[in-house]
Amino acid sequence: MRTVFLASLRTHTRRYVAAAIAVTVSVAFVVAIGVLTAGARAGLMEKSGAPFRGADYVVDAPEDGPQRGPSCCPGTLDTSDAIALVDRLGGNASGLGRVDLPVHREGGTPLGWRDSRGGTTVGPIAAAQELRWQELVAGRFPAGTGEAVVHVWDAQAQELAVGDRIRVGEGAGATDLDVVGLVESPTTWTQASVYVTWPQYLQWRDSPTWHVGGVAVRGDVGPVPEGMAVQPVDEYVSDSLAGLNNDVDAFALMGLLFAGVALVVSVLVVANTFSILLAARLRDFALLRCVGATRRQVLGSVRREALTVGVLASSTGTLLGVGLGYGLLPLISTLAPANPMVAPVPPLAWLSGGFALGLLVTVVASWLPTRRVVSVSPLAALRPQTALDTRTAGGRSRPALATLLLVTGPALLGAAMIGGSTVLMLAGGASVFTGVLLFGPVLVPRLVRVAGALLGPRGRLATENAVRNPRRTAATTAALLIGVTLTTAVLTGMTTWRAALDEVRDRHNPIDAALTSLDEPVTTDLLERVRRIPGVEQAVPVTGTVARITGFDAPLPVLTAPDEVQMARDGGAFARAEPGTIRIDLGAFVDPGTEPGDRVTVSVGDRRAQLKVVSLGSGRSGVVAPETLAQLTDAPEPHVIWVRAAEDADPLALVDALDALADATGAQLEDQLQAQAAANRERDILAGSALGLLGVSVAIALIGIANTLGLSVLERAREHALLRALGLTRRQLRRMLATEAALLSVVATALGTVIGVGFAWVGYETFVTRALTHATMVVPWPSLGAVVAIAALAGVLAGVLPARRAARVTPTAGLSLD
Repeated sequence: MRTVFLASLRTHTRRYVAAAIAVTVSVAFVVAIGVLTAGARAGLMEKSGAPFRGADYVVDAPEDGPQRGPSCCPGTLDTSDAIALVDRLGGNASGLGRVDLPVHREGGTPLGWRDSRGGTTVGPIAAAQELRWQELVAGRFPAGTGEAVVHVWDAQAQELAVGDRIRVGEGAGATDLDVVGLVESPTTWTQASVYVTWPQYLQWRDSPTWHVGGVAVRGDVGPVPEGMAVQPVDEYVSDSLAGLNNDVDAFALMGLLFAGVALVVSVLVVANTFSILLAARLRDFALLRCVGATRRQVLGSVRREALTVGVLASSTGTLLGVGLGYGLLPLISTLAPANPMVAPVPPLAWLSGGFALGLLVTVVASWLPTRRVVSVSPLAALRPQTALDTRTAGGRSRPALATLLLVTGPALLGAAMIGGSTVLMLAGGASVFTGVLLFGPVLVPRLVRVAGALLGPRGRLATENAVRNPRRTAATTAALLIGVTLTTAVLTGMTTWRAALDEVRDRHNPIDAALTSLDEPVTTDLLERVRRIPGVEQAVPVTGTVARITGFDAPLPVLTAPDEVQMARDGGAFARAEPGTIRIDLGAFVDPGTEPGDRVTVSVGDRRAQLKVVSLGSGRSGVVAPETLAQLTDAPEPHVIWVRAAEDADPLALVDALDALADATGAQLEDQLQAQAAANRERDILAGSALGLLGVSVAIALIGIANTLGLSVLERAREHALLRALGLTRRQLRRMLATEAALLSVVATALGTVIGVGFAWVGYETFVTRALTHATMVVPWPSLGAVVAIAALAGVLAGVLPARRAARVTPTAGLSLD
């Protein structure tokens, strides 16, 4: 049988290429996902693990102690033990932490880095150069007490330079520090605005916000007290990142999810390809059985062929995936500079896993078709293969099981929507989709006939060819159906989620930007200059006054806006204050001295009003009713300009222009545009990544359609030759095969779109409405229409090469084929 094995590989090489392409693309996708996942993890570890750069171990609170790691709320070591450990290890240890302290200029002016009192964060810097994770931009690092370095962003904002002097702390703990350098540092839980030496940092240990969240150690740690835990740096950072996601490795999970989708599609494509390949070789196997080959020998020969194809295709896919993954890393880092990826060490687990999965997919996908082929007798194998017969046991059980699943699935989905159960939603979705796949040999051919009827007589021949083998038709469309269903569900779900988040954003941040002038009213000239800035859709002055409010150290503008509110993102709901109340966005202040529902005194000169605080508004101002403002002043003036950005505006450029104008005129700028732009960018990247990854499964499915048509052309060479001999032209033959491909693509895409929108609606009712009560479902019809059009066009393109190959065969040559 070795001779038969080698001869089969040589004879059917072109047919096996079809299966090899599907396996290669799948393995390449899995490996590329592994490289990108490792790159994203390396990028986050490079950023979040920066404080431990150069260290070998991290000494932290034990796992059963307080929350730990690089998050917003790190665990805190026992102060005495942490100080003793740093003192014992000297330059081989670096304490990590920070403290909130007021900071003033040398003349006593507070530096408003966090609030009007000049509060900011101060952190320690390592004594050893190898443990310093801050990057020096200018000057030098502090060499002792009395010296500090300032983060370059804060220095620019407060116009500080090397050589300036600042006062940190208050009362007896106040210390004058010389700014000897400027540094940059990644955004982590240890980031501070000012860095000092460890002995200097200890000076403020009695402050209520002072803490040590961990100790980075280079070399041997030695014995530690019972209240400490020692971990290698990589393990500590990795566990901490997973802890931020409830101990779930989100990157690996998402990578496996998309890789799993691609593998399921690949199994369907490869299984369908092998079914066609082996069905076409029924006569070969029958002849081998007639000349003495046993069933076991035939099975072994075919499976060795599949194993050979799997090894070659998996090896090729692994190499392609590595190249693709490492090639995409710099591109993704360029598109998302805020979260750059780092070229990782080749992820051997993903490489070996991708190769093994490709091999397994090939062997498993060829298993059932092989058994089906050799299970028939040699004489029966010489007869034509029949289509699915619903009168047989298999033909009856399949629709019956499909019907059961299609009945129980919607019931589970309904229960999931009522109870908000993820488990029931997944179970119901799996039941419905499995039922649709099982019902495919009955459903899909009927849908193809309906679509073909729309083409009239010209599409009749293509329609009949497409539905000739119901099993093959259903299997061919199943792969594309999975990809389109998931793509539609994700696209609709993300559109709905984004619209809901935008609605929440508009309610909480109704004004895009505001220019405030506390010292004097805004002028008409300033208003006109704002309106001339590119990207400004509307700019209106808001009437009010400047008042003192109990609980707030600095004076605030108090406004009333009965007419101007139409420019607000929420339609002005935030500004409809009732008499006796003042609406203030308390979230815009650091540690405000009041709570929602408190009564505060609002003072303008000798006039006062007792008002109830409502935590709703926009920016650092208060909104009151017109009659309330009339109690406070007889001559209201505009101290604030509200700005609404155009939909197509560049938010960062607009903020830069407004900031420059504010600096030039002495006004203060508040904006929500930068945060909105960052959030939109992250959502766009997430949506693009998800759709791109799902697009690979759609591409694999289209390869399956091309495979089916290509092998169908080889099977039906005599039939095509006969059609040509009866008068069918080359162009008509190509058009028939292209129409056949388009019918399969359009039916799978349309059915997948309907199911995907249904699944998205279930997810909306199960999750979104519970998280965001004002959310409404949004179906992106233009995008879904584009998906259908692109899939149909891709289906036509998938049939181009098979059609050209069929048209090149002359009638005489085709009729002579066996």
